Amino acid sequence: MNSPAAIVEGAPPIDEIGVNERVARLFKRSVKKEAKVKALTMTLNMLDLTTLAGKDTPGKVKQLCYKAAHLHDVFPGLPTVAAVCVYPSMVSTARQALEGTGIKVASVATAFPGGMTALKLKLAEVKGVVEDGADEVDMVLSRGRFLQGDYAYVYDEIAAVKSACGPAHLKVILETGELVTLDNVRRAGDLAMAAGADFIKTSTGKVSPAATPPVVLVMLEAIRDFYFRTGKKVGMKPAGGIKTAKQAIQYLVMVRETLGQAWLTPDRFRFGASSLANDVLMQIVKQATGVYQSGDYFSID
Repeated sequence: MNSPAAIVEGAPPIDEIGVNERVARLFKRSVKKEAKVKALTMTLNMLDLTTLAGKDTPGKVKQLCYKAAHLHDVFPGLPTVAAVCVYPSMVSTARQALEGTGIKVASVATAFPGGMTALKLKLAEVKGVVEDGADEVDMVLSRGRFLQGDYAYVYDEIAAVKSACGPAHLKVILETGELVTLDNVRRAGDLAMAAGADFIKTSTGKVSPAATPPVVLVMLEAIRDFYFRTGKKVGMKPAGGIKTAKQAIQYLVMVRETLGQAWLTPDRFRFGASSLANDVLMQIVKQATGVYQSGDYFSID
């Protein structure tokens, strides 16, 4: 296996102008009505509804879980969302509220969102959320260590967290807004995948910019190249800033053109965008009935 430094140094340089031009071409693609309905339904099934606020309470988490399970009771046959993502202290509450729904419980961990604590505390937190019932763990990359060039530390930390996850899937949040350059995004993505990430994720939602089209394209291309080298299919999760069904469909076009049909599944692609759910439902209703529903017909939380 290549050393962490060799993995980072082996990442191809990013042509920012080329990336922006490709994004512009992909986002101009038109999607016909039948394909649009399919894409909207797919988006619904790829959503991670999330509440990560300091004022979260068990009641608020239960309310979000109820929304996740009952988004579309008046339109039976639509899929559920993929997961509900919460803070570690709320995992057991979410687990109980989602019992029997098939919706996964995801938890942020490793001192989210900053990641600024000792590794032993991060690992204890990860083991705790898995014991409480988390199916997925969203860890934060140690950006400071990465930016100072301590790639071995970052690699070893991700590998240790992956081991602590046991049966749970690991998403590594790169926090691309703090990585500054597309070259750093590519290098961090390569490092995270080599260390064992099941998913790479753009953002915590606490830093701006979050998921931007150029960043997502660079990460998708990193996943493609990793698959060609290793045969392992790593998932992708853009999070933060995706608010409309139109944007979601544009990202699905990007995924299909970059990675192919095999990645158009909740097992390999997610949206971290709670506010997106209502707009997707409104668009599905519009396609079915020909008229827009008022936003008042959909839950706020």
